Amino acid sequence: MSDFQLTRTLDENTAEKALRTDVRGGLTGSPKKLPPKWFYDARGSELFEDITRLPEYYPTRAEREILLERAREIATESGARTLVELGSGSSEKTRHLIEAMPALETYIPVDVSESALRGAADTLLAEHPGLKVHALVADFTRPLRLPDSPGPRLVVFLGGTIGNLLPPERAAFLASVRAMLSPGDALLMGTDLVKDEAVLVAAYDDAQGVTAEFNKNVLAVIDRELGADFHNAEFTHVAVWNKEHEWIEMRLRARSEAVVKIRALDMVVPFRAGEEILTEISAKFRQEGVRKELASAGLELTQWWTDAAGRFALSLSVAEGPVD
Repeated sequence: MSDFQLTRTLDENTAEKALRTDVRGGLTGSPKKLPPKWFYDARGSELFEDITRLPEYYPTRAEREILLERAREIATESGARTLVELGSGSSEKTRHLIEAMPALETYIPVDVSESALRGAADTLLAEHPGLKVHALVADFTRPLRLPDSPGPRLVVFLGGTIGNLLPPERAAFLASVRAMLSPGDALLMGTDLVKDEAVLVAAYDDAQGVTAEFNKNVLAVIDRELGADFHNAEFTHVAVWNKEHEWIEMRLRARSEAVVKIRALDMVVPFRAGEEILTEISAKFRQEGVRKELASAGLELTQWWTDAAGRFALSLSVAEGPVD
């Protein structure tokens, strides 16, 4: 692949160190918590793909609907010659954009998985032989230095993943995205919207129990990687709507009193009956709130598109003057 380059900003021990830090800090805190990124080993990724096909889980279908309908408009509005995708995975959704962007010269996918990056590059270069792909093995929640590439740039952050960050984390993330951009570059971001509580809770607590298995997978990851003795059957999946903060909370609730040993950390973690681990928040948004958060980072909201049912939105925002 002569038009493929790959740059690593994560060494092979980074993930293990981060897992150790997150588990030690999260399970000794009160309340207990774990970051949602640890759902996604190979099994977790398969389960999430299953979730996206469930009748209750609308976000993936709604976002795809907008991309299919608006791809050419997005291409025209951004004028992008470089496309940067944060958390690119298989780059499946981005193909709709790439096909609609005749001026595109360079694609920069960013993901923690080198195998996913290489697999996506193989497919894209076969479909678009003139495209240059410069993949980054990196954690997009940390400040990134992008390789040189022609402007204007369009950074895409899809899937509503912004909702997994707490408000201070969102502010820091959006500021780091702005720091990557030159004036006139743009950000395309997916946000799930506030809607009826029953619809939201069902999307995170499906009738088939796939989301429950996905949630519990974080315990299997800790068991395997850190020699813990969690037993999935001893924890119940819980999804609740936090009306005050307008976000879904996914939790794991201990069915009974338990003591979990984590050998790699020389830790013993006690659980009371009914005690919970917060494993994910998924914030839901309103247009004006998104506008304000973008503006605080130096990004001006210029376009707002929703699916026909008004469940999900893609926003296009443009980098304003120089970064302070």
